[in-house]
Amino acid sequence: MRRASRLLGLLVLWLVGVRRKSRDEEAEAERIVETAPAAPRAELLVVALLLGAAACAAAFIVFYAIDDLPSHTQLLGLALGLCFAFLAATFIVASRRLVPIEEIEEDYPEEHLPDQEELQQVVGESGTRITRKRLLAAAAGTAGGAVALAALTPALSLGPALDVDPLYRTPWRRGRRLVDRDGRPLRAADVESATFYTAYPEGASTDTVGAPLVVVRIPAGELALPADRRDWAVDGIVAYSKICTHAGCAVSLYRKPTFPPVQPRPALVCPCHYSTFDPARAGRVLFGPAGRALPQLPLMLDRRDGLRAAGNFSGPVGPSWWGVRMKRARS
Repeated sequence: MRRASRLLGLLVLWLVGVRRKSRDEEAEAERIVETAPAAPRAELLVVALLLGAAACAAAFIVFYAIDDLPSHTQLLGLALGLCFAFLAATFIVASRRLVPIEEIEEDYPEEHLPDQEELQQVVGESGTRITRKRLLAAAAGTAGGAVALAALTPALSLGPALDVDPLYRTPWRRGRRLVDRDGRPLRAADVESATFYTAYPEGASTDTVGAPLVVVRIPAGELALPADRRDWAVDGIVAYSKICTHAGCAVSLYRKPTFPPVQPRPALVCPCHYSTFDPARAGRVLFGPAGRALPQLPLMLDRRDGLRAAGNFSGPVGPSWWGVRMKRARS
């Protein structure tokens, strides 16, 4: 009797073991994605490539902020190119070593619409060979954040974000003398008609956007300034900002009529996008994409016939941007 009970117990245990084994085999057979061995070295390589992409993106931001570096443009291109190269290498290694690859020998079914559970199973089984999921996720997040910041960094050059007061300041104030590039004072007697002159503020930096001027003499009878600017010209001499109000290029051409009966009156021209301004009528726009007139600088004479500023510009200097019409230029 005892022997029979023992045999019965062994049979039950054997049946249970066989049933469990059949369930495991059945579960294994129901897998959609075949099992594959883990590749820890490939995972570390992907992490290293992602961190390399993040470092190059951060270098791009640093190079963009320091604009006085030698070969600045080349450094920006190198950093951005290496960043994309690291990302491309990351995708290649991950697709070859970490993502399962399935080859189907038979024809693909014409109608194959997997349900949500099947898709979830495929995604879940595809990631079973990855052993460092948190590390990979952290590296991917670091690289993605750095690349996003690098992509947004050039947007800072589109215009001021917070501190816009420096854009309204210029080196011009009442009494400051007009000089040429070599620092020689510009006298009224030296300014000839139909001639284009460039002037700068004496004793100030010539590199600031509000420094350069265009100075021209308008023939008698052709000057038609607004009533509040009638005393801004000296013997027909007027001065305007040299910076075009369209995109910040330099106004460097002076159109003068060769055949007066046919051609229009003299005008200041920006050669980049051909914005054209009328110096006889407060620098208003005659043609081109510029949206507002050139800011005018009031002039006066000193005892030696030298041209001096009688105040600041009529408006902000430089290209138009949001709110540029709401304030005036300041010294």
